Formats: sequence, structure tokens, C-alpha cells
Amino acid sequence: MMKFLQKLGKSLMLPVAVLPICGLLMGIGYALCPSTMQGGSVTGLTQIIGFLLVKAGGALIDNMQILFVIGVAVGMADEPDGTPALAGLASWLMIQQLLSTGVVSTIMPNVVDGTTEFLAFSKISNPFIGILCGLIGAFAYNRFKNTQLPDFLAFFSGKRFVAMAAAVISIVASVILLFVWPLVFGALVALGNGIASMGAIGAGLYAFFNRLLIPIGMHHALNNVFWFDTIGLGDLTNFWAGKTSADVSWSLGMYMSGFFPCMMFGVPAAAAAMIATAKNKKAAAGLLISTAICAFVCGVTEPFEFSFMFVAFPLYVVYAVLYGIFTVITYYTGFRAGFSFSAGATDLVFSASLPAAEKTWMIIPLGIGAAVVFFVVFYALIKAFNFKTPGREDEDENTDAEKKVVLANNNFTEVAAGVLAAVGGKDNVKNVEYCATRLRFEIKDYTAVDEKAVKAAGAAGVIRPSKNACQVIIGTKVQFVYDELKKML
Repeated sequence: MMKFLQKLGKSLMLPVAVLPICGLLMGIGYALCPSTMQGGSVTGLTQIIGFLLVKAGGALIDNMQILFVIGVAVGMADEPDGTPALAGLASWLMIQQLLSTGVVSTIMPNVVDGTTEFLAFSKISNPFIGILCGLIGAFAYNRFKNTQLPDFLAFFSGKRFVAMAAAVISIVASVILLFVWPLVFGALVALGNGIASMGAIGAGLYAFFNRLLIPIGMHHALNNVFWFDTIGLGDLTNFWAGKTSADVSWSLGMYMSGFFPCMMFGVPAAAAAMIATAKNKKAAAGLLISTAICAFVCGVTEPFEFSFMFVAFPLYVVYAVLYGIFTVITYYTGFRAGFSFSAGATDLVFSASLPAAEKTWMIIPLGIGAAVVFFVVFYALIKAFNFKTPGREDEDENTDAEKKVVLANNNFTEVAAGVLAAVGGKDNVKNVEYCATRLRFEIKDYTAVDEKAVKAAGAAGVIRPSKNACQVIIGTKVQFVYDELKKML
């Protein structure tokens, strides 16, 4: 299971890497054109540029789930191929169509506007469904890429059959989700109703579950309870409507304010802890610095969160707990700010002039506190439990000496054949992958591995991390040897 999650986490790195620049574009755009956030006309060259930047960033941020479809489909497939991406996209389009509110309300007349079920299916376009469709695409590719059909259907054999298989699987998945999705969504709405009357503790619980549910995209269920007027709250809508706590029955802004110190200061500090503990600091910094800036400027935290939530889920749970704790602390300090997009510096500045905003200067001490706590907690836990956060993956364990290894033989086909024979042959290999310098075998019988034969094949050596794992050091030309090896397997 852990191996699956680690591979899933790696698959998300490519689409996640696209998102920080989009968040920065939106933050700059909002600063140049506040009317895109606050309403009003767009006039003048500066505002037009800002408007375009917001729309450019939103083009990918708002469609993040589709990026996940493609990234997961390609990353989880047995080979790097475009076919699983096409299959994943076919799955996405199928599920989005079959579970759209229009289709669902037609086949289930009780699902009408205003019901929890209708709200659930209106939120079917989310990262969880994107990841699910990507997995369907990868599964269809891995399972059906070599399918041979009768001669009269031969045109649809092999890879052409993959997208068709994914579409059929998606119909089955849609039928299951038709009944399961509204139940889960409704349960979360009920949870929100239950904690809404618990004051500061309820706000903390809401913040905790908001972050905890990000991986499956179900945080929208809670958001609708607390931010909008689903049960008579509407913390966000009332805040931006210019009301104050005197106009409502709760401390206005209490369900948004706690996110500011966490997103603006906590996330950058957690990113710094990841960089500090990384084995490959350059690779970690390349990704995490941009995610930290993105979180601070405009509160887009998904690039940071998806970089580690699957490979270090216990750490992600602690991350969610910290949001809950700081939301409670923020409530009692009296700091109140709101957001219409997310809890970044841009929204903080724009919301500071609204009537419900209070003690916005408190973001400095709260932010410093969040930065210290997030850094210490992340640093300690990553070190203690060896979580595979960015820069600490197995690929980053390759030494500088390994990267200087030169193959004794540049005939990659010959090297691959020799290595395969040395690890016990095709029948002894359950799976093989590669990283920066090594072929990473999952084998059946460790006694069948002949280390001398591996070196005779042209490799530099063998590492055996466990009885079922065997790593052959090839050097920086490992991809070419891997490509030939896969053909033989």
C-alpha cells in the first residue's frame, strides 16, 4: 500500500509543479485589478492586465483536477505513454457527464436544486474524482494494452482498446458513485451542522476537517455549511457583504481568520523544514520555494499539500491539526479577516477595510508563532519518521559517486540482457523501475541474484535493501538500459 501511495505521490508532482506560477499570476492580477475580487468594472490598461493575469492563472487552478487526471494516468502506468492519459481523460469526461446535476436529476427526480444531493453532484468536479479517473486510465492501460480481439475487430486491439475499456469501467464507477457520493457528502454536511454551534472549538474542528478532506475533494461539503448560507451561517458571504458581528449570531470571520497565519506563514515554514531535511536540497527548493510564495501571496496551498499528502499522510494529519489549533488561537486573539478567494496576503489586504475586519495587525505575531510551530513540528517529524517528503524520496539516495559511474559497456541491449540474467531472469522479476542512477528490481527469489554476474554485465554493483528488493547501480545512463530491459520483460 505504501509503495502504491508513494508512486501516486510521484505521479502528482508533474501537475503540482504547474500550479505555483498560476497562483502567483492570480495574486499579481488581484493586486493590479481589485475589481476582479471585489466586483466592479475593469477599466484602464493596468486593470486589464491584472484581469488577464487572474484569468490566466485561474485557467489551470480552476481545472487542477484535469491536470491530476493526466498526471496520475501517466505516472501510474507501467510505461511512460500517452495512451493512459487519453484513457484517463475519457474516464473523466464520462463520469463528469453521467454524474452532472442535469443527468442525475433526470434519472432521480428527487434530486432537485436546494437538496443536499443536488449540491453533492454540483461538486463532482474535484481533485478526488480527477485522481480516480487517472487511476482508471492507468489500470485500463496496464491491464488491456496487449488485448487481442477477433480479426474483424482487430483495428481496436492493443492500445486502441484501452480508452474504450476505461470508458466502460467509468460507467460502473459512476453507478457506484451515484449512490455513495451523496451519502458521504451528506454525512459531512451533517458533521458541519453538528460542530457549527461549538464556538471556537467548532471553528477549530472545521479548519481541521477542511484540510483533512482536501485529498478527496470533500472539503466543499463543509465549506458550504460555514462559508455560505446553507444552514443560516454564511461567514464568507456576510463578511464581504459589509456586515459585522452585530448583524449575525456568531463572531463574523471566525471560520476564515485562522487560515491566514497558517497559509501565509505556516506553509512557507513547513516548506523550509522540508528543504532543511531534504537529501537533495536543490530539487526540494526548486519545488517548495515556489509553493511557499504561492501560499503567502494568494493562499493557494494545494501545490504544497499534494507534494506530500500521499507519501507522508500521518504528517498531513498533523498539518491539519495545526490548522485547527491556530484557528482556535486566532478566535481568542480577536483577529478577524476574510477572503473571497483564499487566505493569502492579497485577500488580507483587500478585506482589511471591511467593517467586520478586526485587529488585522495581529497577523504579525500570529504569523511568527505559526512559522515557528510549523517549522519545528515538520522538521522533528520528518527526521523522526523519515517521511519521504520532496527531496527525500528513494531517488535522492543516489550518491555523487554513483552519478559518476561509467558503464563498462555502452551496448545497452547487451548490458540489459546481462543484468536480467544476473538477477535470475525474467521469471524472477516481479517489477522493475529506475531512478537517477539505479535499476530498482522487485524480485521473487533473492538467492537467484548473482552479484558477480551483475558486475560482469557492465554495472557498477548491487544494493540489497530487503529480501524482495535488488538495486543495480548503472549510472546516469540508467534510462537507456531500462528501456532495453522493459522490452525484454
